[in-house]
Amino acid sequence: MFSKESKKSKSGENKVMERNLIGKNTKISGDIISEGDFRIDGTLEGTIKTDGRVIVGDAGFIQGKVECANADVEGKFSGELMVSNTLTVKSTATINGDVVIGKLSVEPGATFNATCAMKGAVKELKKDEGKRKEKTA
Repeated sequence: MFSKESKKSKSGENKVMERNLIGKNTKISGDIISEGDFRIDGTLEGTIKTDGRVIVGDAGFIQGKVECANADVEGKFSGELMVSNTLTVKSTATINGDVVIGKLSVEPGATFNATCAMKGAVKELKKDEGKRKEKTA
């Protein structure tokens, strides 16, 4: 159920990535801060902050705020979702709220009712605008 995986940190040293599971009939209210991955098959009301991946299982539900590197949503999410890399929305997913991401993958059949901002696209547009101003000035 729980396993450990080694990854190199920015400083070059190995750090252990934990895999955490919130079971199907479990409800947690509060804030979670971790460096490891999470799989939520139960209910979480609150905030989860991790440098790893957050997976919301088919029966999972998160209401609150999530900050993570990557996320896969199969269940339901409502709130603020901030994913620095890739958000994968499966066909069984329902997402409501505000989403800020690096990349987005949505399968057909998913419900995606959110305001969405892509961080990578914003940076590229700003760079292009700066180049155009330099050329025209």
